[in-house]
Amino acid sequence: MLKRRHLMASLAATTLAAPLIARAHGAYPSRSVKIIVPWPPGGGVDAFARVLQAPLSAQLGQTVIVENIGGSAGRVGTLSASRAQPDGYTIVLVNDTFAATEALPVAGTPALYPAFQPVTLAISGPQGLFTHPRSGLATAQVFAAAAKANPGKLNVGVPGLGSSQHLASELLLRAAGDLRVTHVPYRGGGPLLQDLISGNIDAGVVTFAAGAPQARGGQLVALAITSEHRSKAFADVPTAAETIAPGFVQATWQGLLAPRGTPTAVIERFHAAVLAVLQDKAVIARLADLGFDPVGLDGNGFGQLFDRTVDTFAGIAKERNIAAGD
Repeated sequence: MLKRRHLMASLAATTLAAPLIARAHGAYPSRSVKIIVPWPPGGGVDAFARVLQAPLSAQLGQTVIVENIGGSAGRVGTLSASRAQPDGYTIVLVNDTFAATEALPVAGTPALYPAFQPVTLAISGPQGLFTHPRSGLATAQVFAAAAKANPGKLNVGVPGLGSSQHLASELLLRAAGDLRVTHVPYRGGGPLLQDLISGNIDAGVVTFAAGAPQARGGQLVALAITSEHRSKAFADVPTAAETIAPGFVQATWQGLLAPRGTPTAVIERFHAAVLAVLQDKAVIARLADLGFDPVGLDGNGFGQLFDRTVDTFAGIAKERNIAAGD
C-alpha cells in the first residue's frame, strides 16, 4: 500500500518552493477551476471529489467546480478532459481504472494517457467485495465456496468491464483458487451499488469508499477489503488475505491529471494546493472514514505508479483472456 510518508516528503519540498511558484505564476488561478470526474455521482471517485472540492477552493482562492461525465469505464470524461485547453482550468480526477483502460486499449483508438501530464497522486485505499443482506453470502468464505461449487453462476457487478475493479476482481479470484464468476458491467460505482442494494446481482467489487456508507447503514454487507490490514474505521471487515486469498493486497488510487502542455508553474501551484488540503485534519478524518489514505505523490511519482499499474493489469487481462469491450 502507498504510505503517508510520501505526503510528508512532498509537502516539505513544495513548502520550500511555494514562494517561487507563486512569483512565477501569481495570476493562477484567476477564475474558477473545473475538475472532471469521469464517472456518475455516487462512486468512489465522486466521493473524493466532494471531499476535495471546498477545501481546495479555499486553497486556490477560486471556486472549484466538479463535473461528472460518465460512460465507457471513464473513457468519455477522460477524453473530454484531454481536449481542454492546457491552462490549468480543467483538471481530471482519475482512478486506477484509467490505467486499466490504457492496459486494454480499444482497437483503432489511440492511447489517452499521452495527452496528459500527472499532477498529484492524491489518495489510495482498498477495493471492496460487497453483497446485499439477502444474498445468503454471509462471509467471503461462503462467497468463495459458492463460486467454486458453481463456476460462473454468481453475478458480480463491476463499474465497467475492463475497469480497475474488474481486473482487481480477477486478480482476487485467481488468488482465491482460480475462481470464476460472471461479471456484470455498470456505468459506475453508484449505479452498481443501487442495483446491488435492490438484490439484482449477487455481489459487487467497487472502491471500498464507495460502498462503505451503505455497509455502515446495513444496506450492504462488506465481505472483504483488499488492503494489507483491516481499516480502523471498519475493523469488523476482514481483509481478503485473512479470509480467501492469503497474501493478496491490491490498492486502488486516485490522482489528478492536466492536459499536456499545461505550464509547469501552474501544475506546481495546483499540486501545492492539493498537498495542503491533504494535510488538513478534517480532510484526513473524512478520508479515513471513507477508507482512504492521503498520499500526495508529485507528478513524477504518480507517473511511475501509473506505469506499474498498467503492467499489472495488462498481465491479468492477458492471463484471463480479457479484451477491451468484453
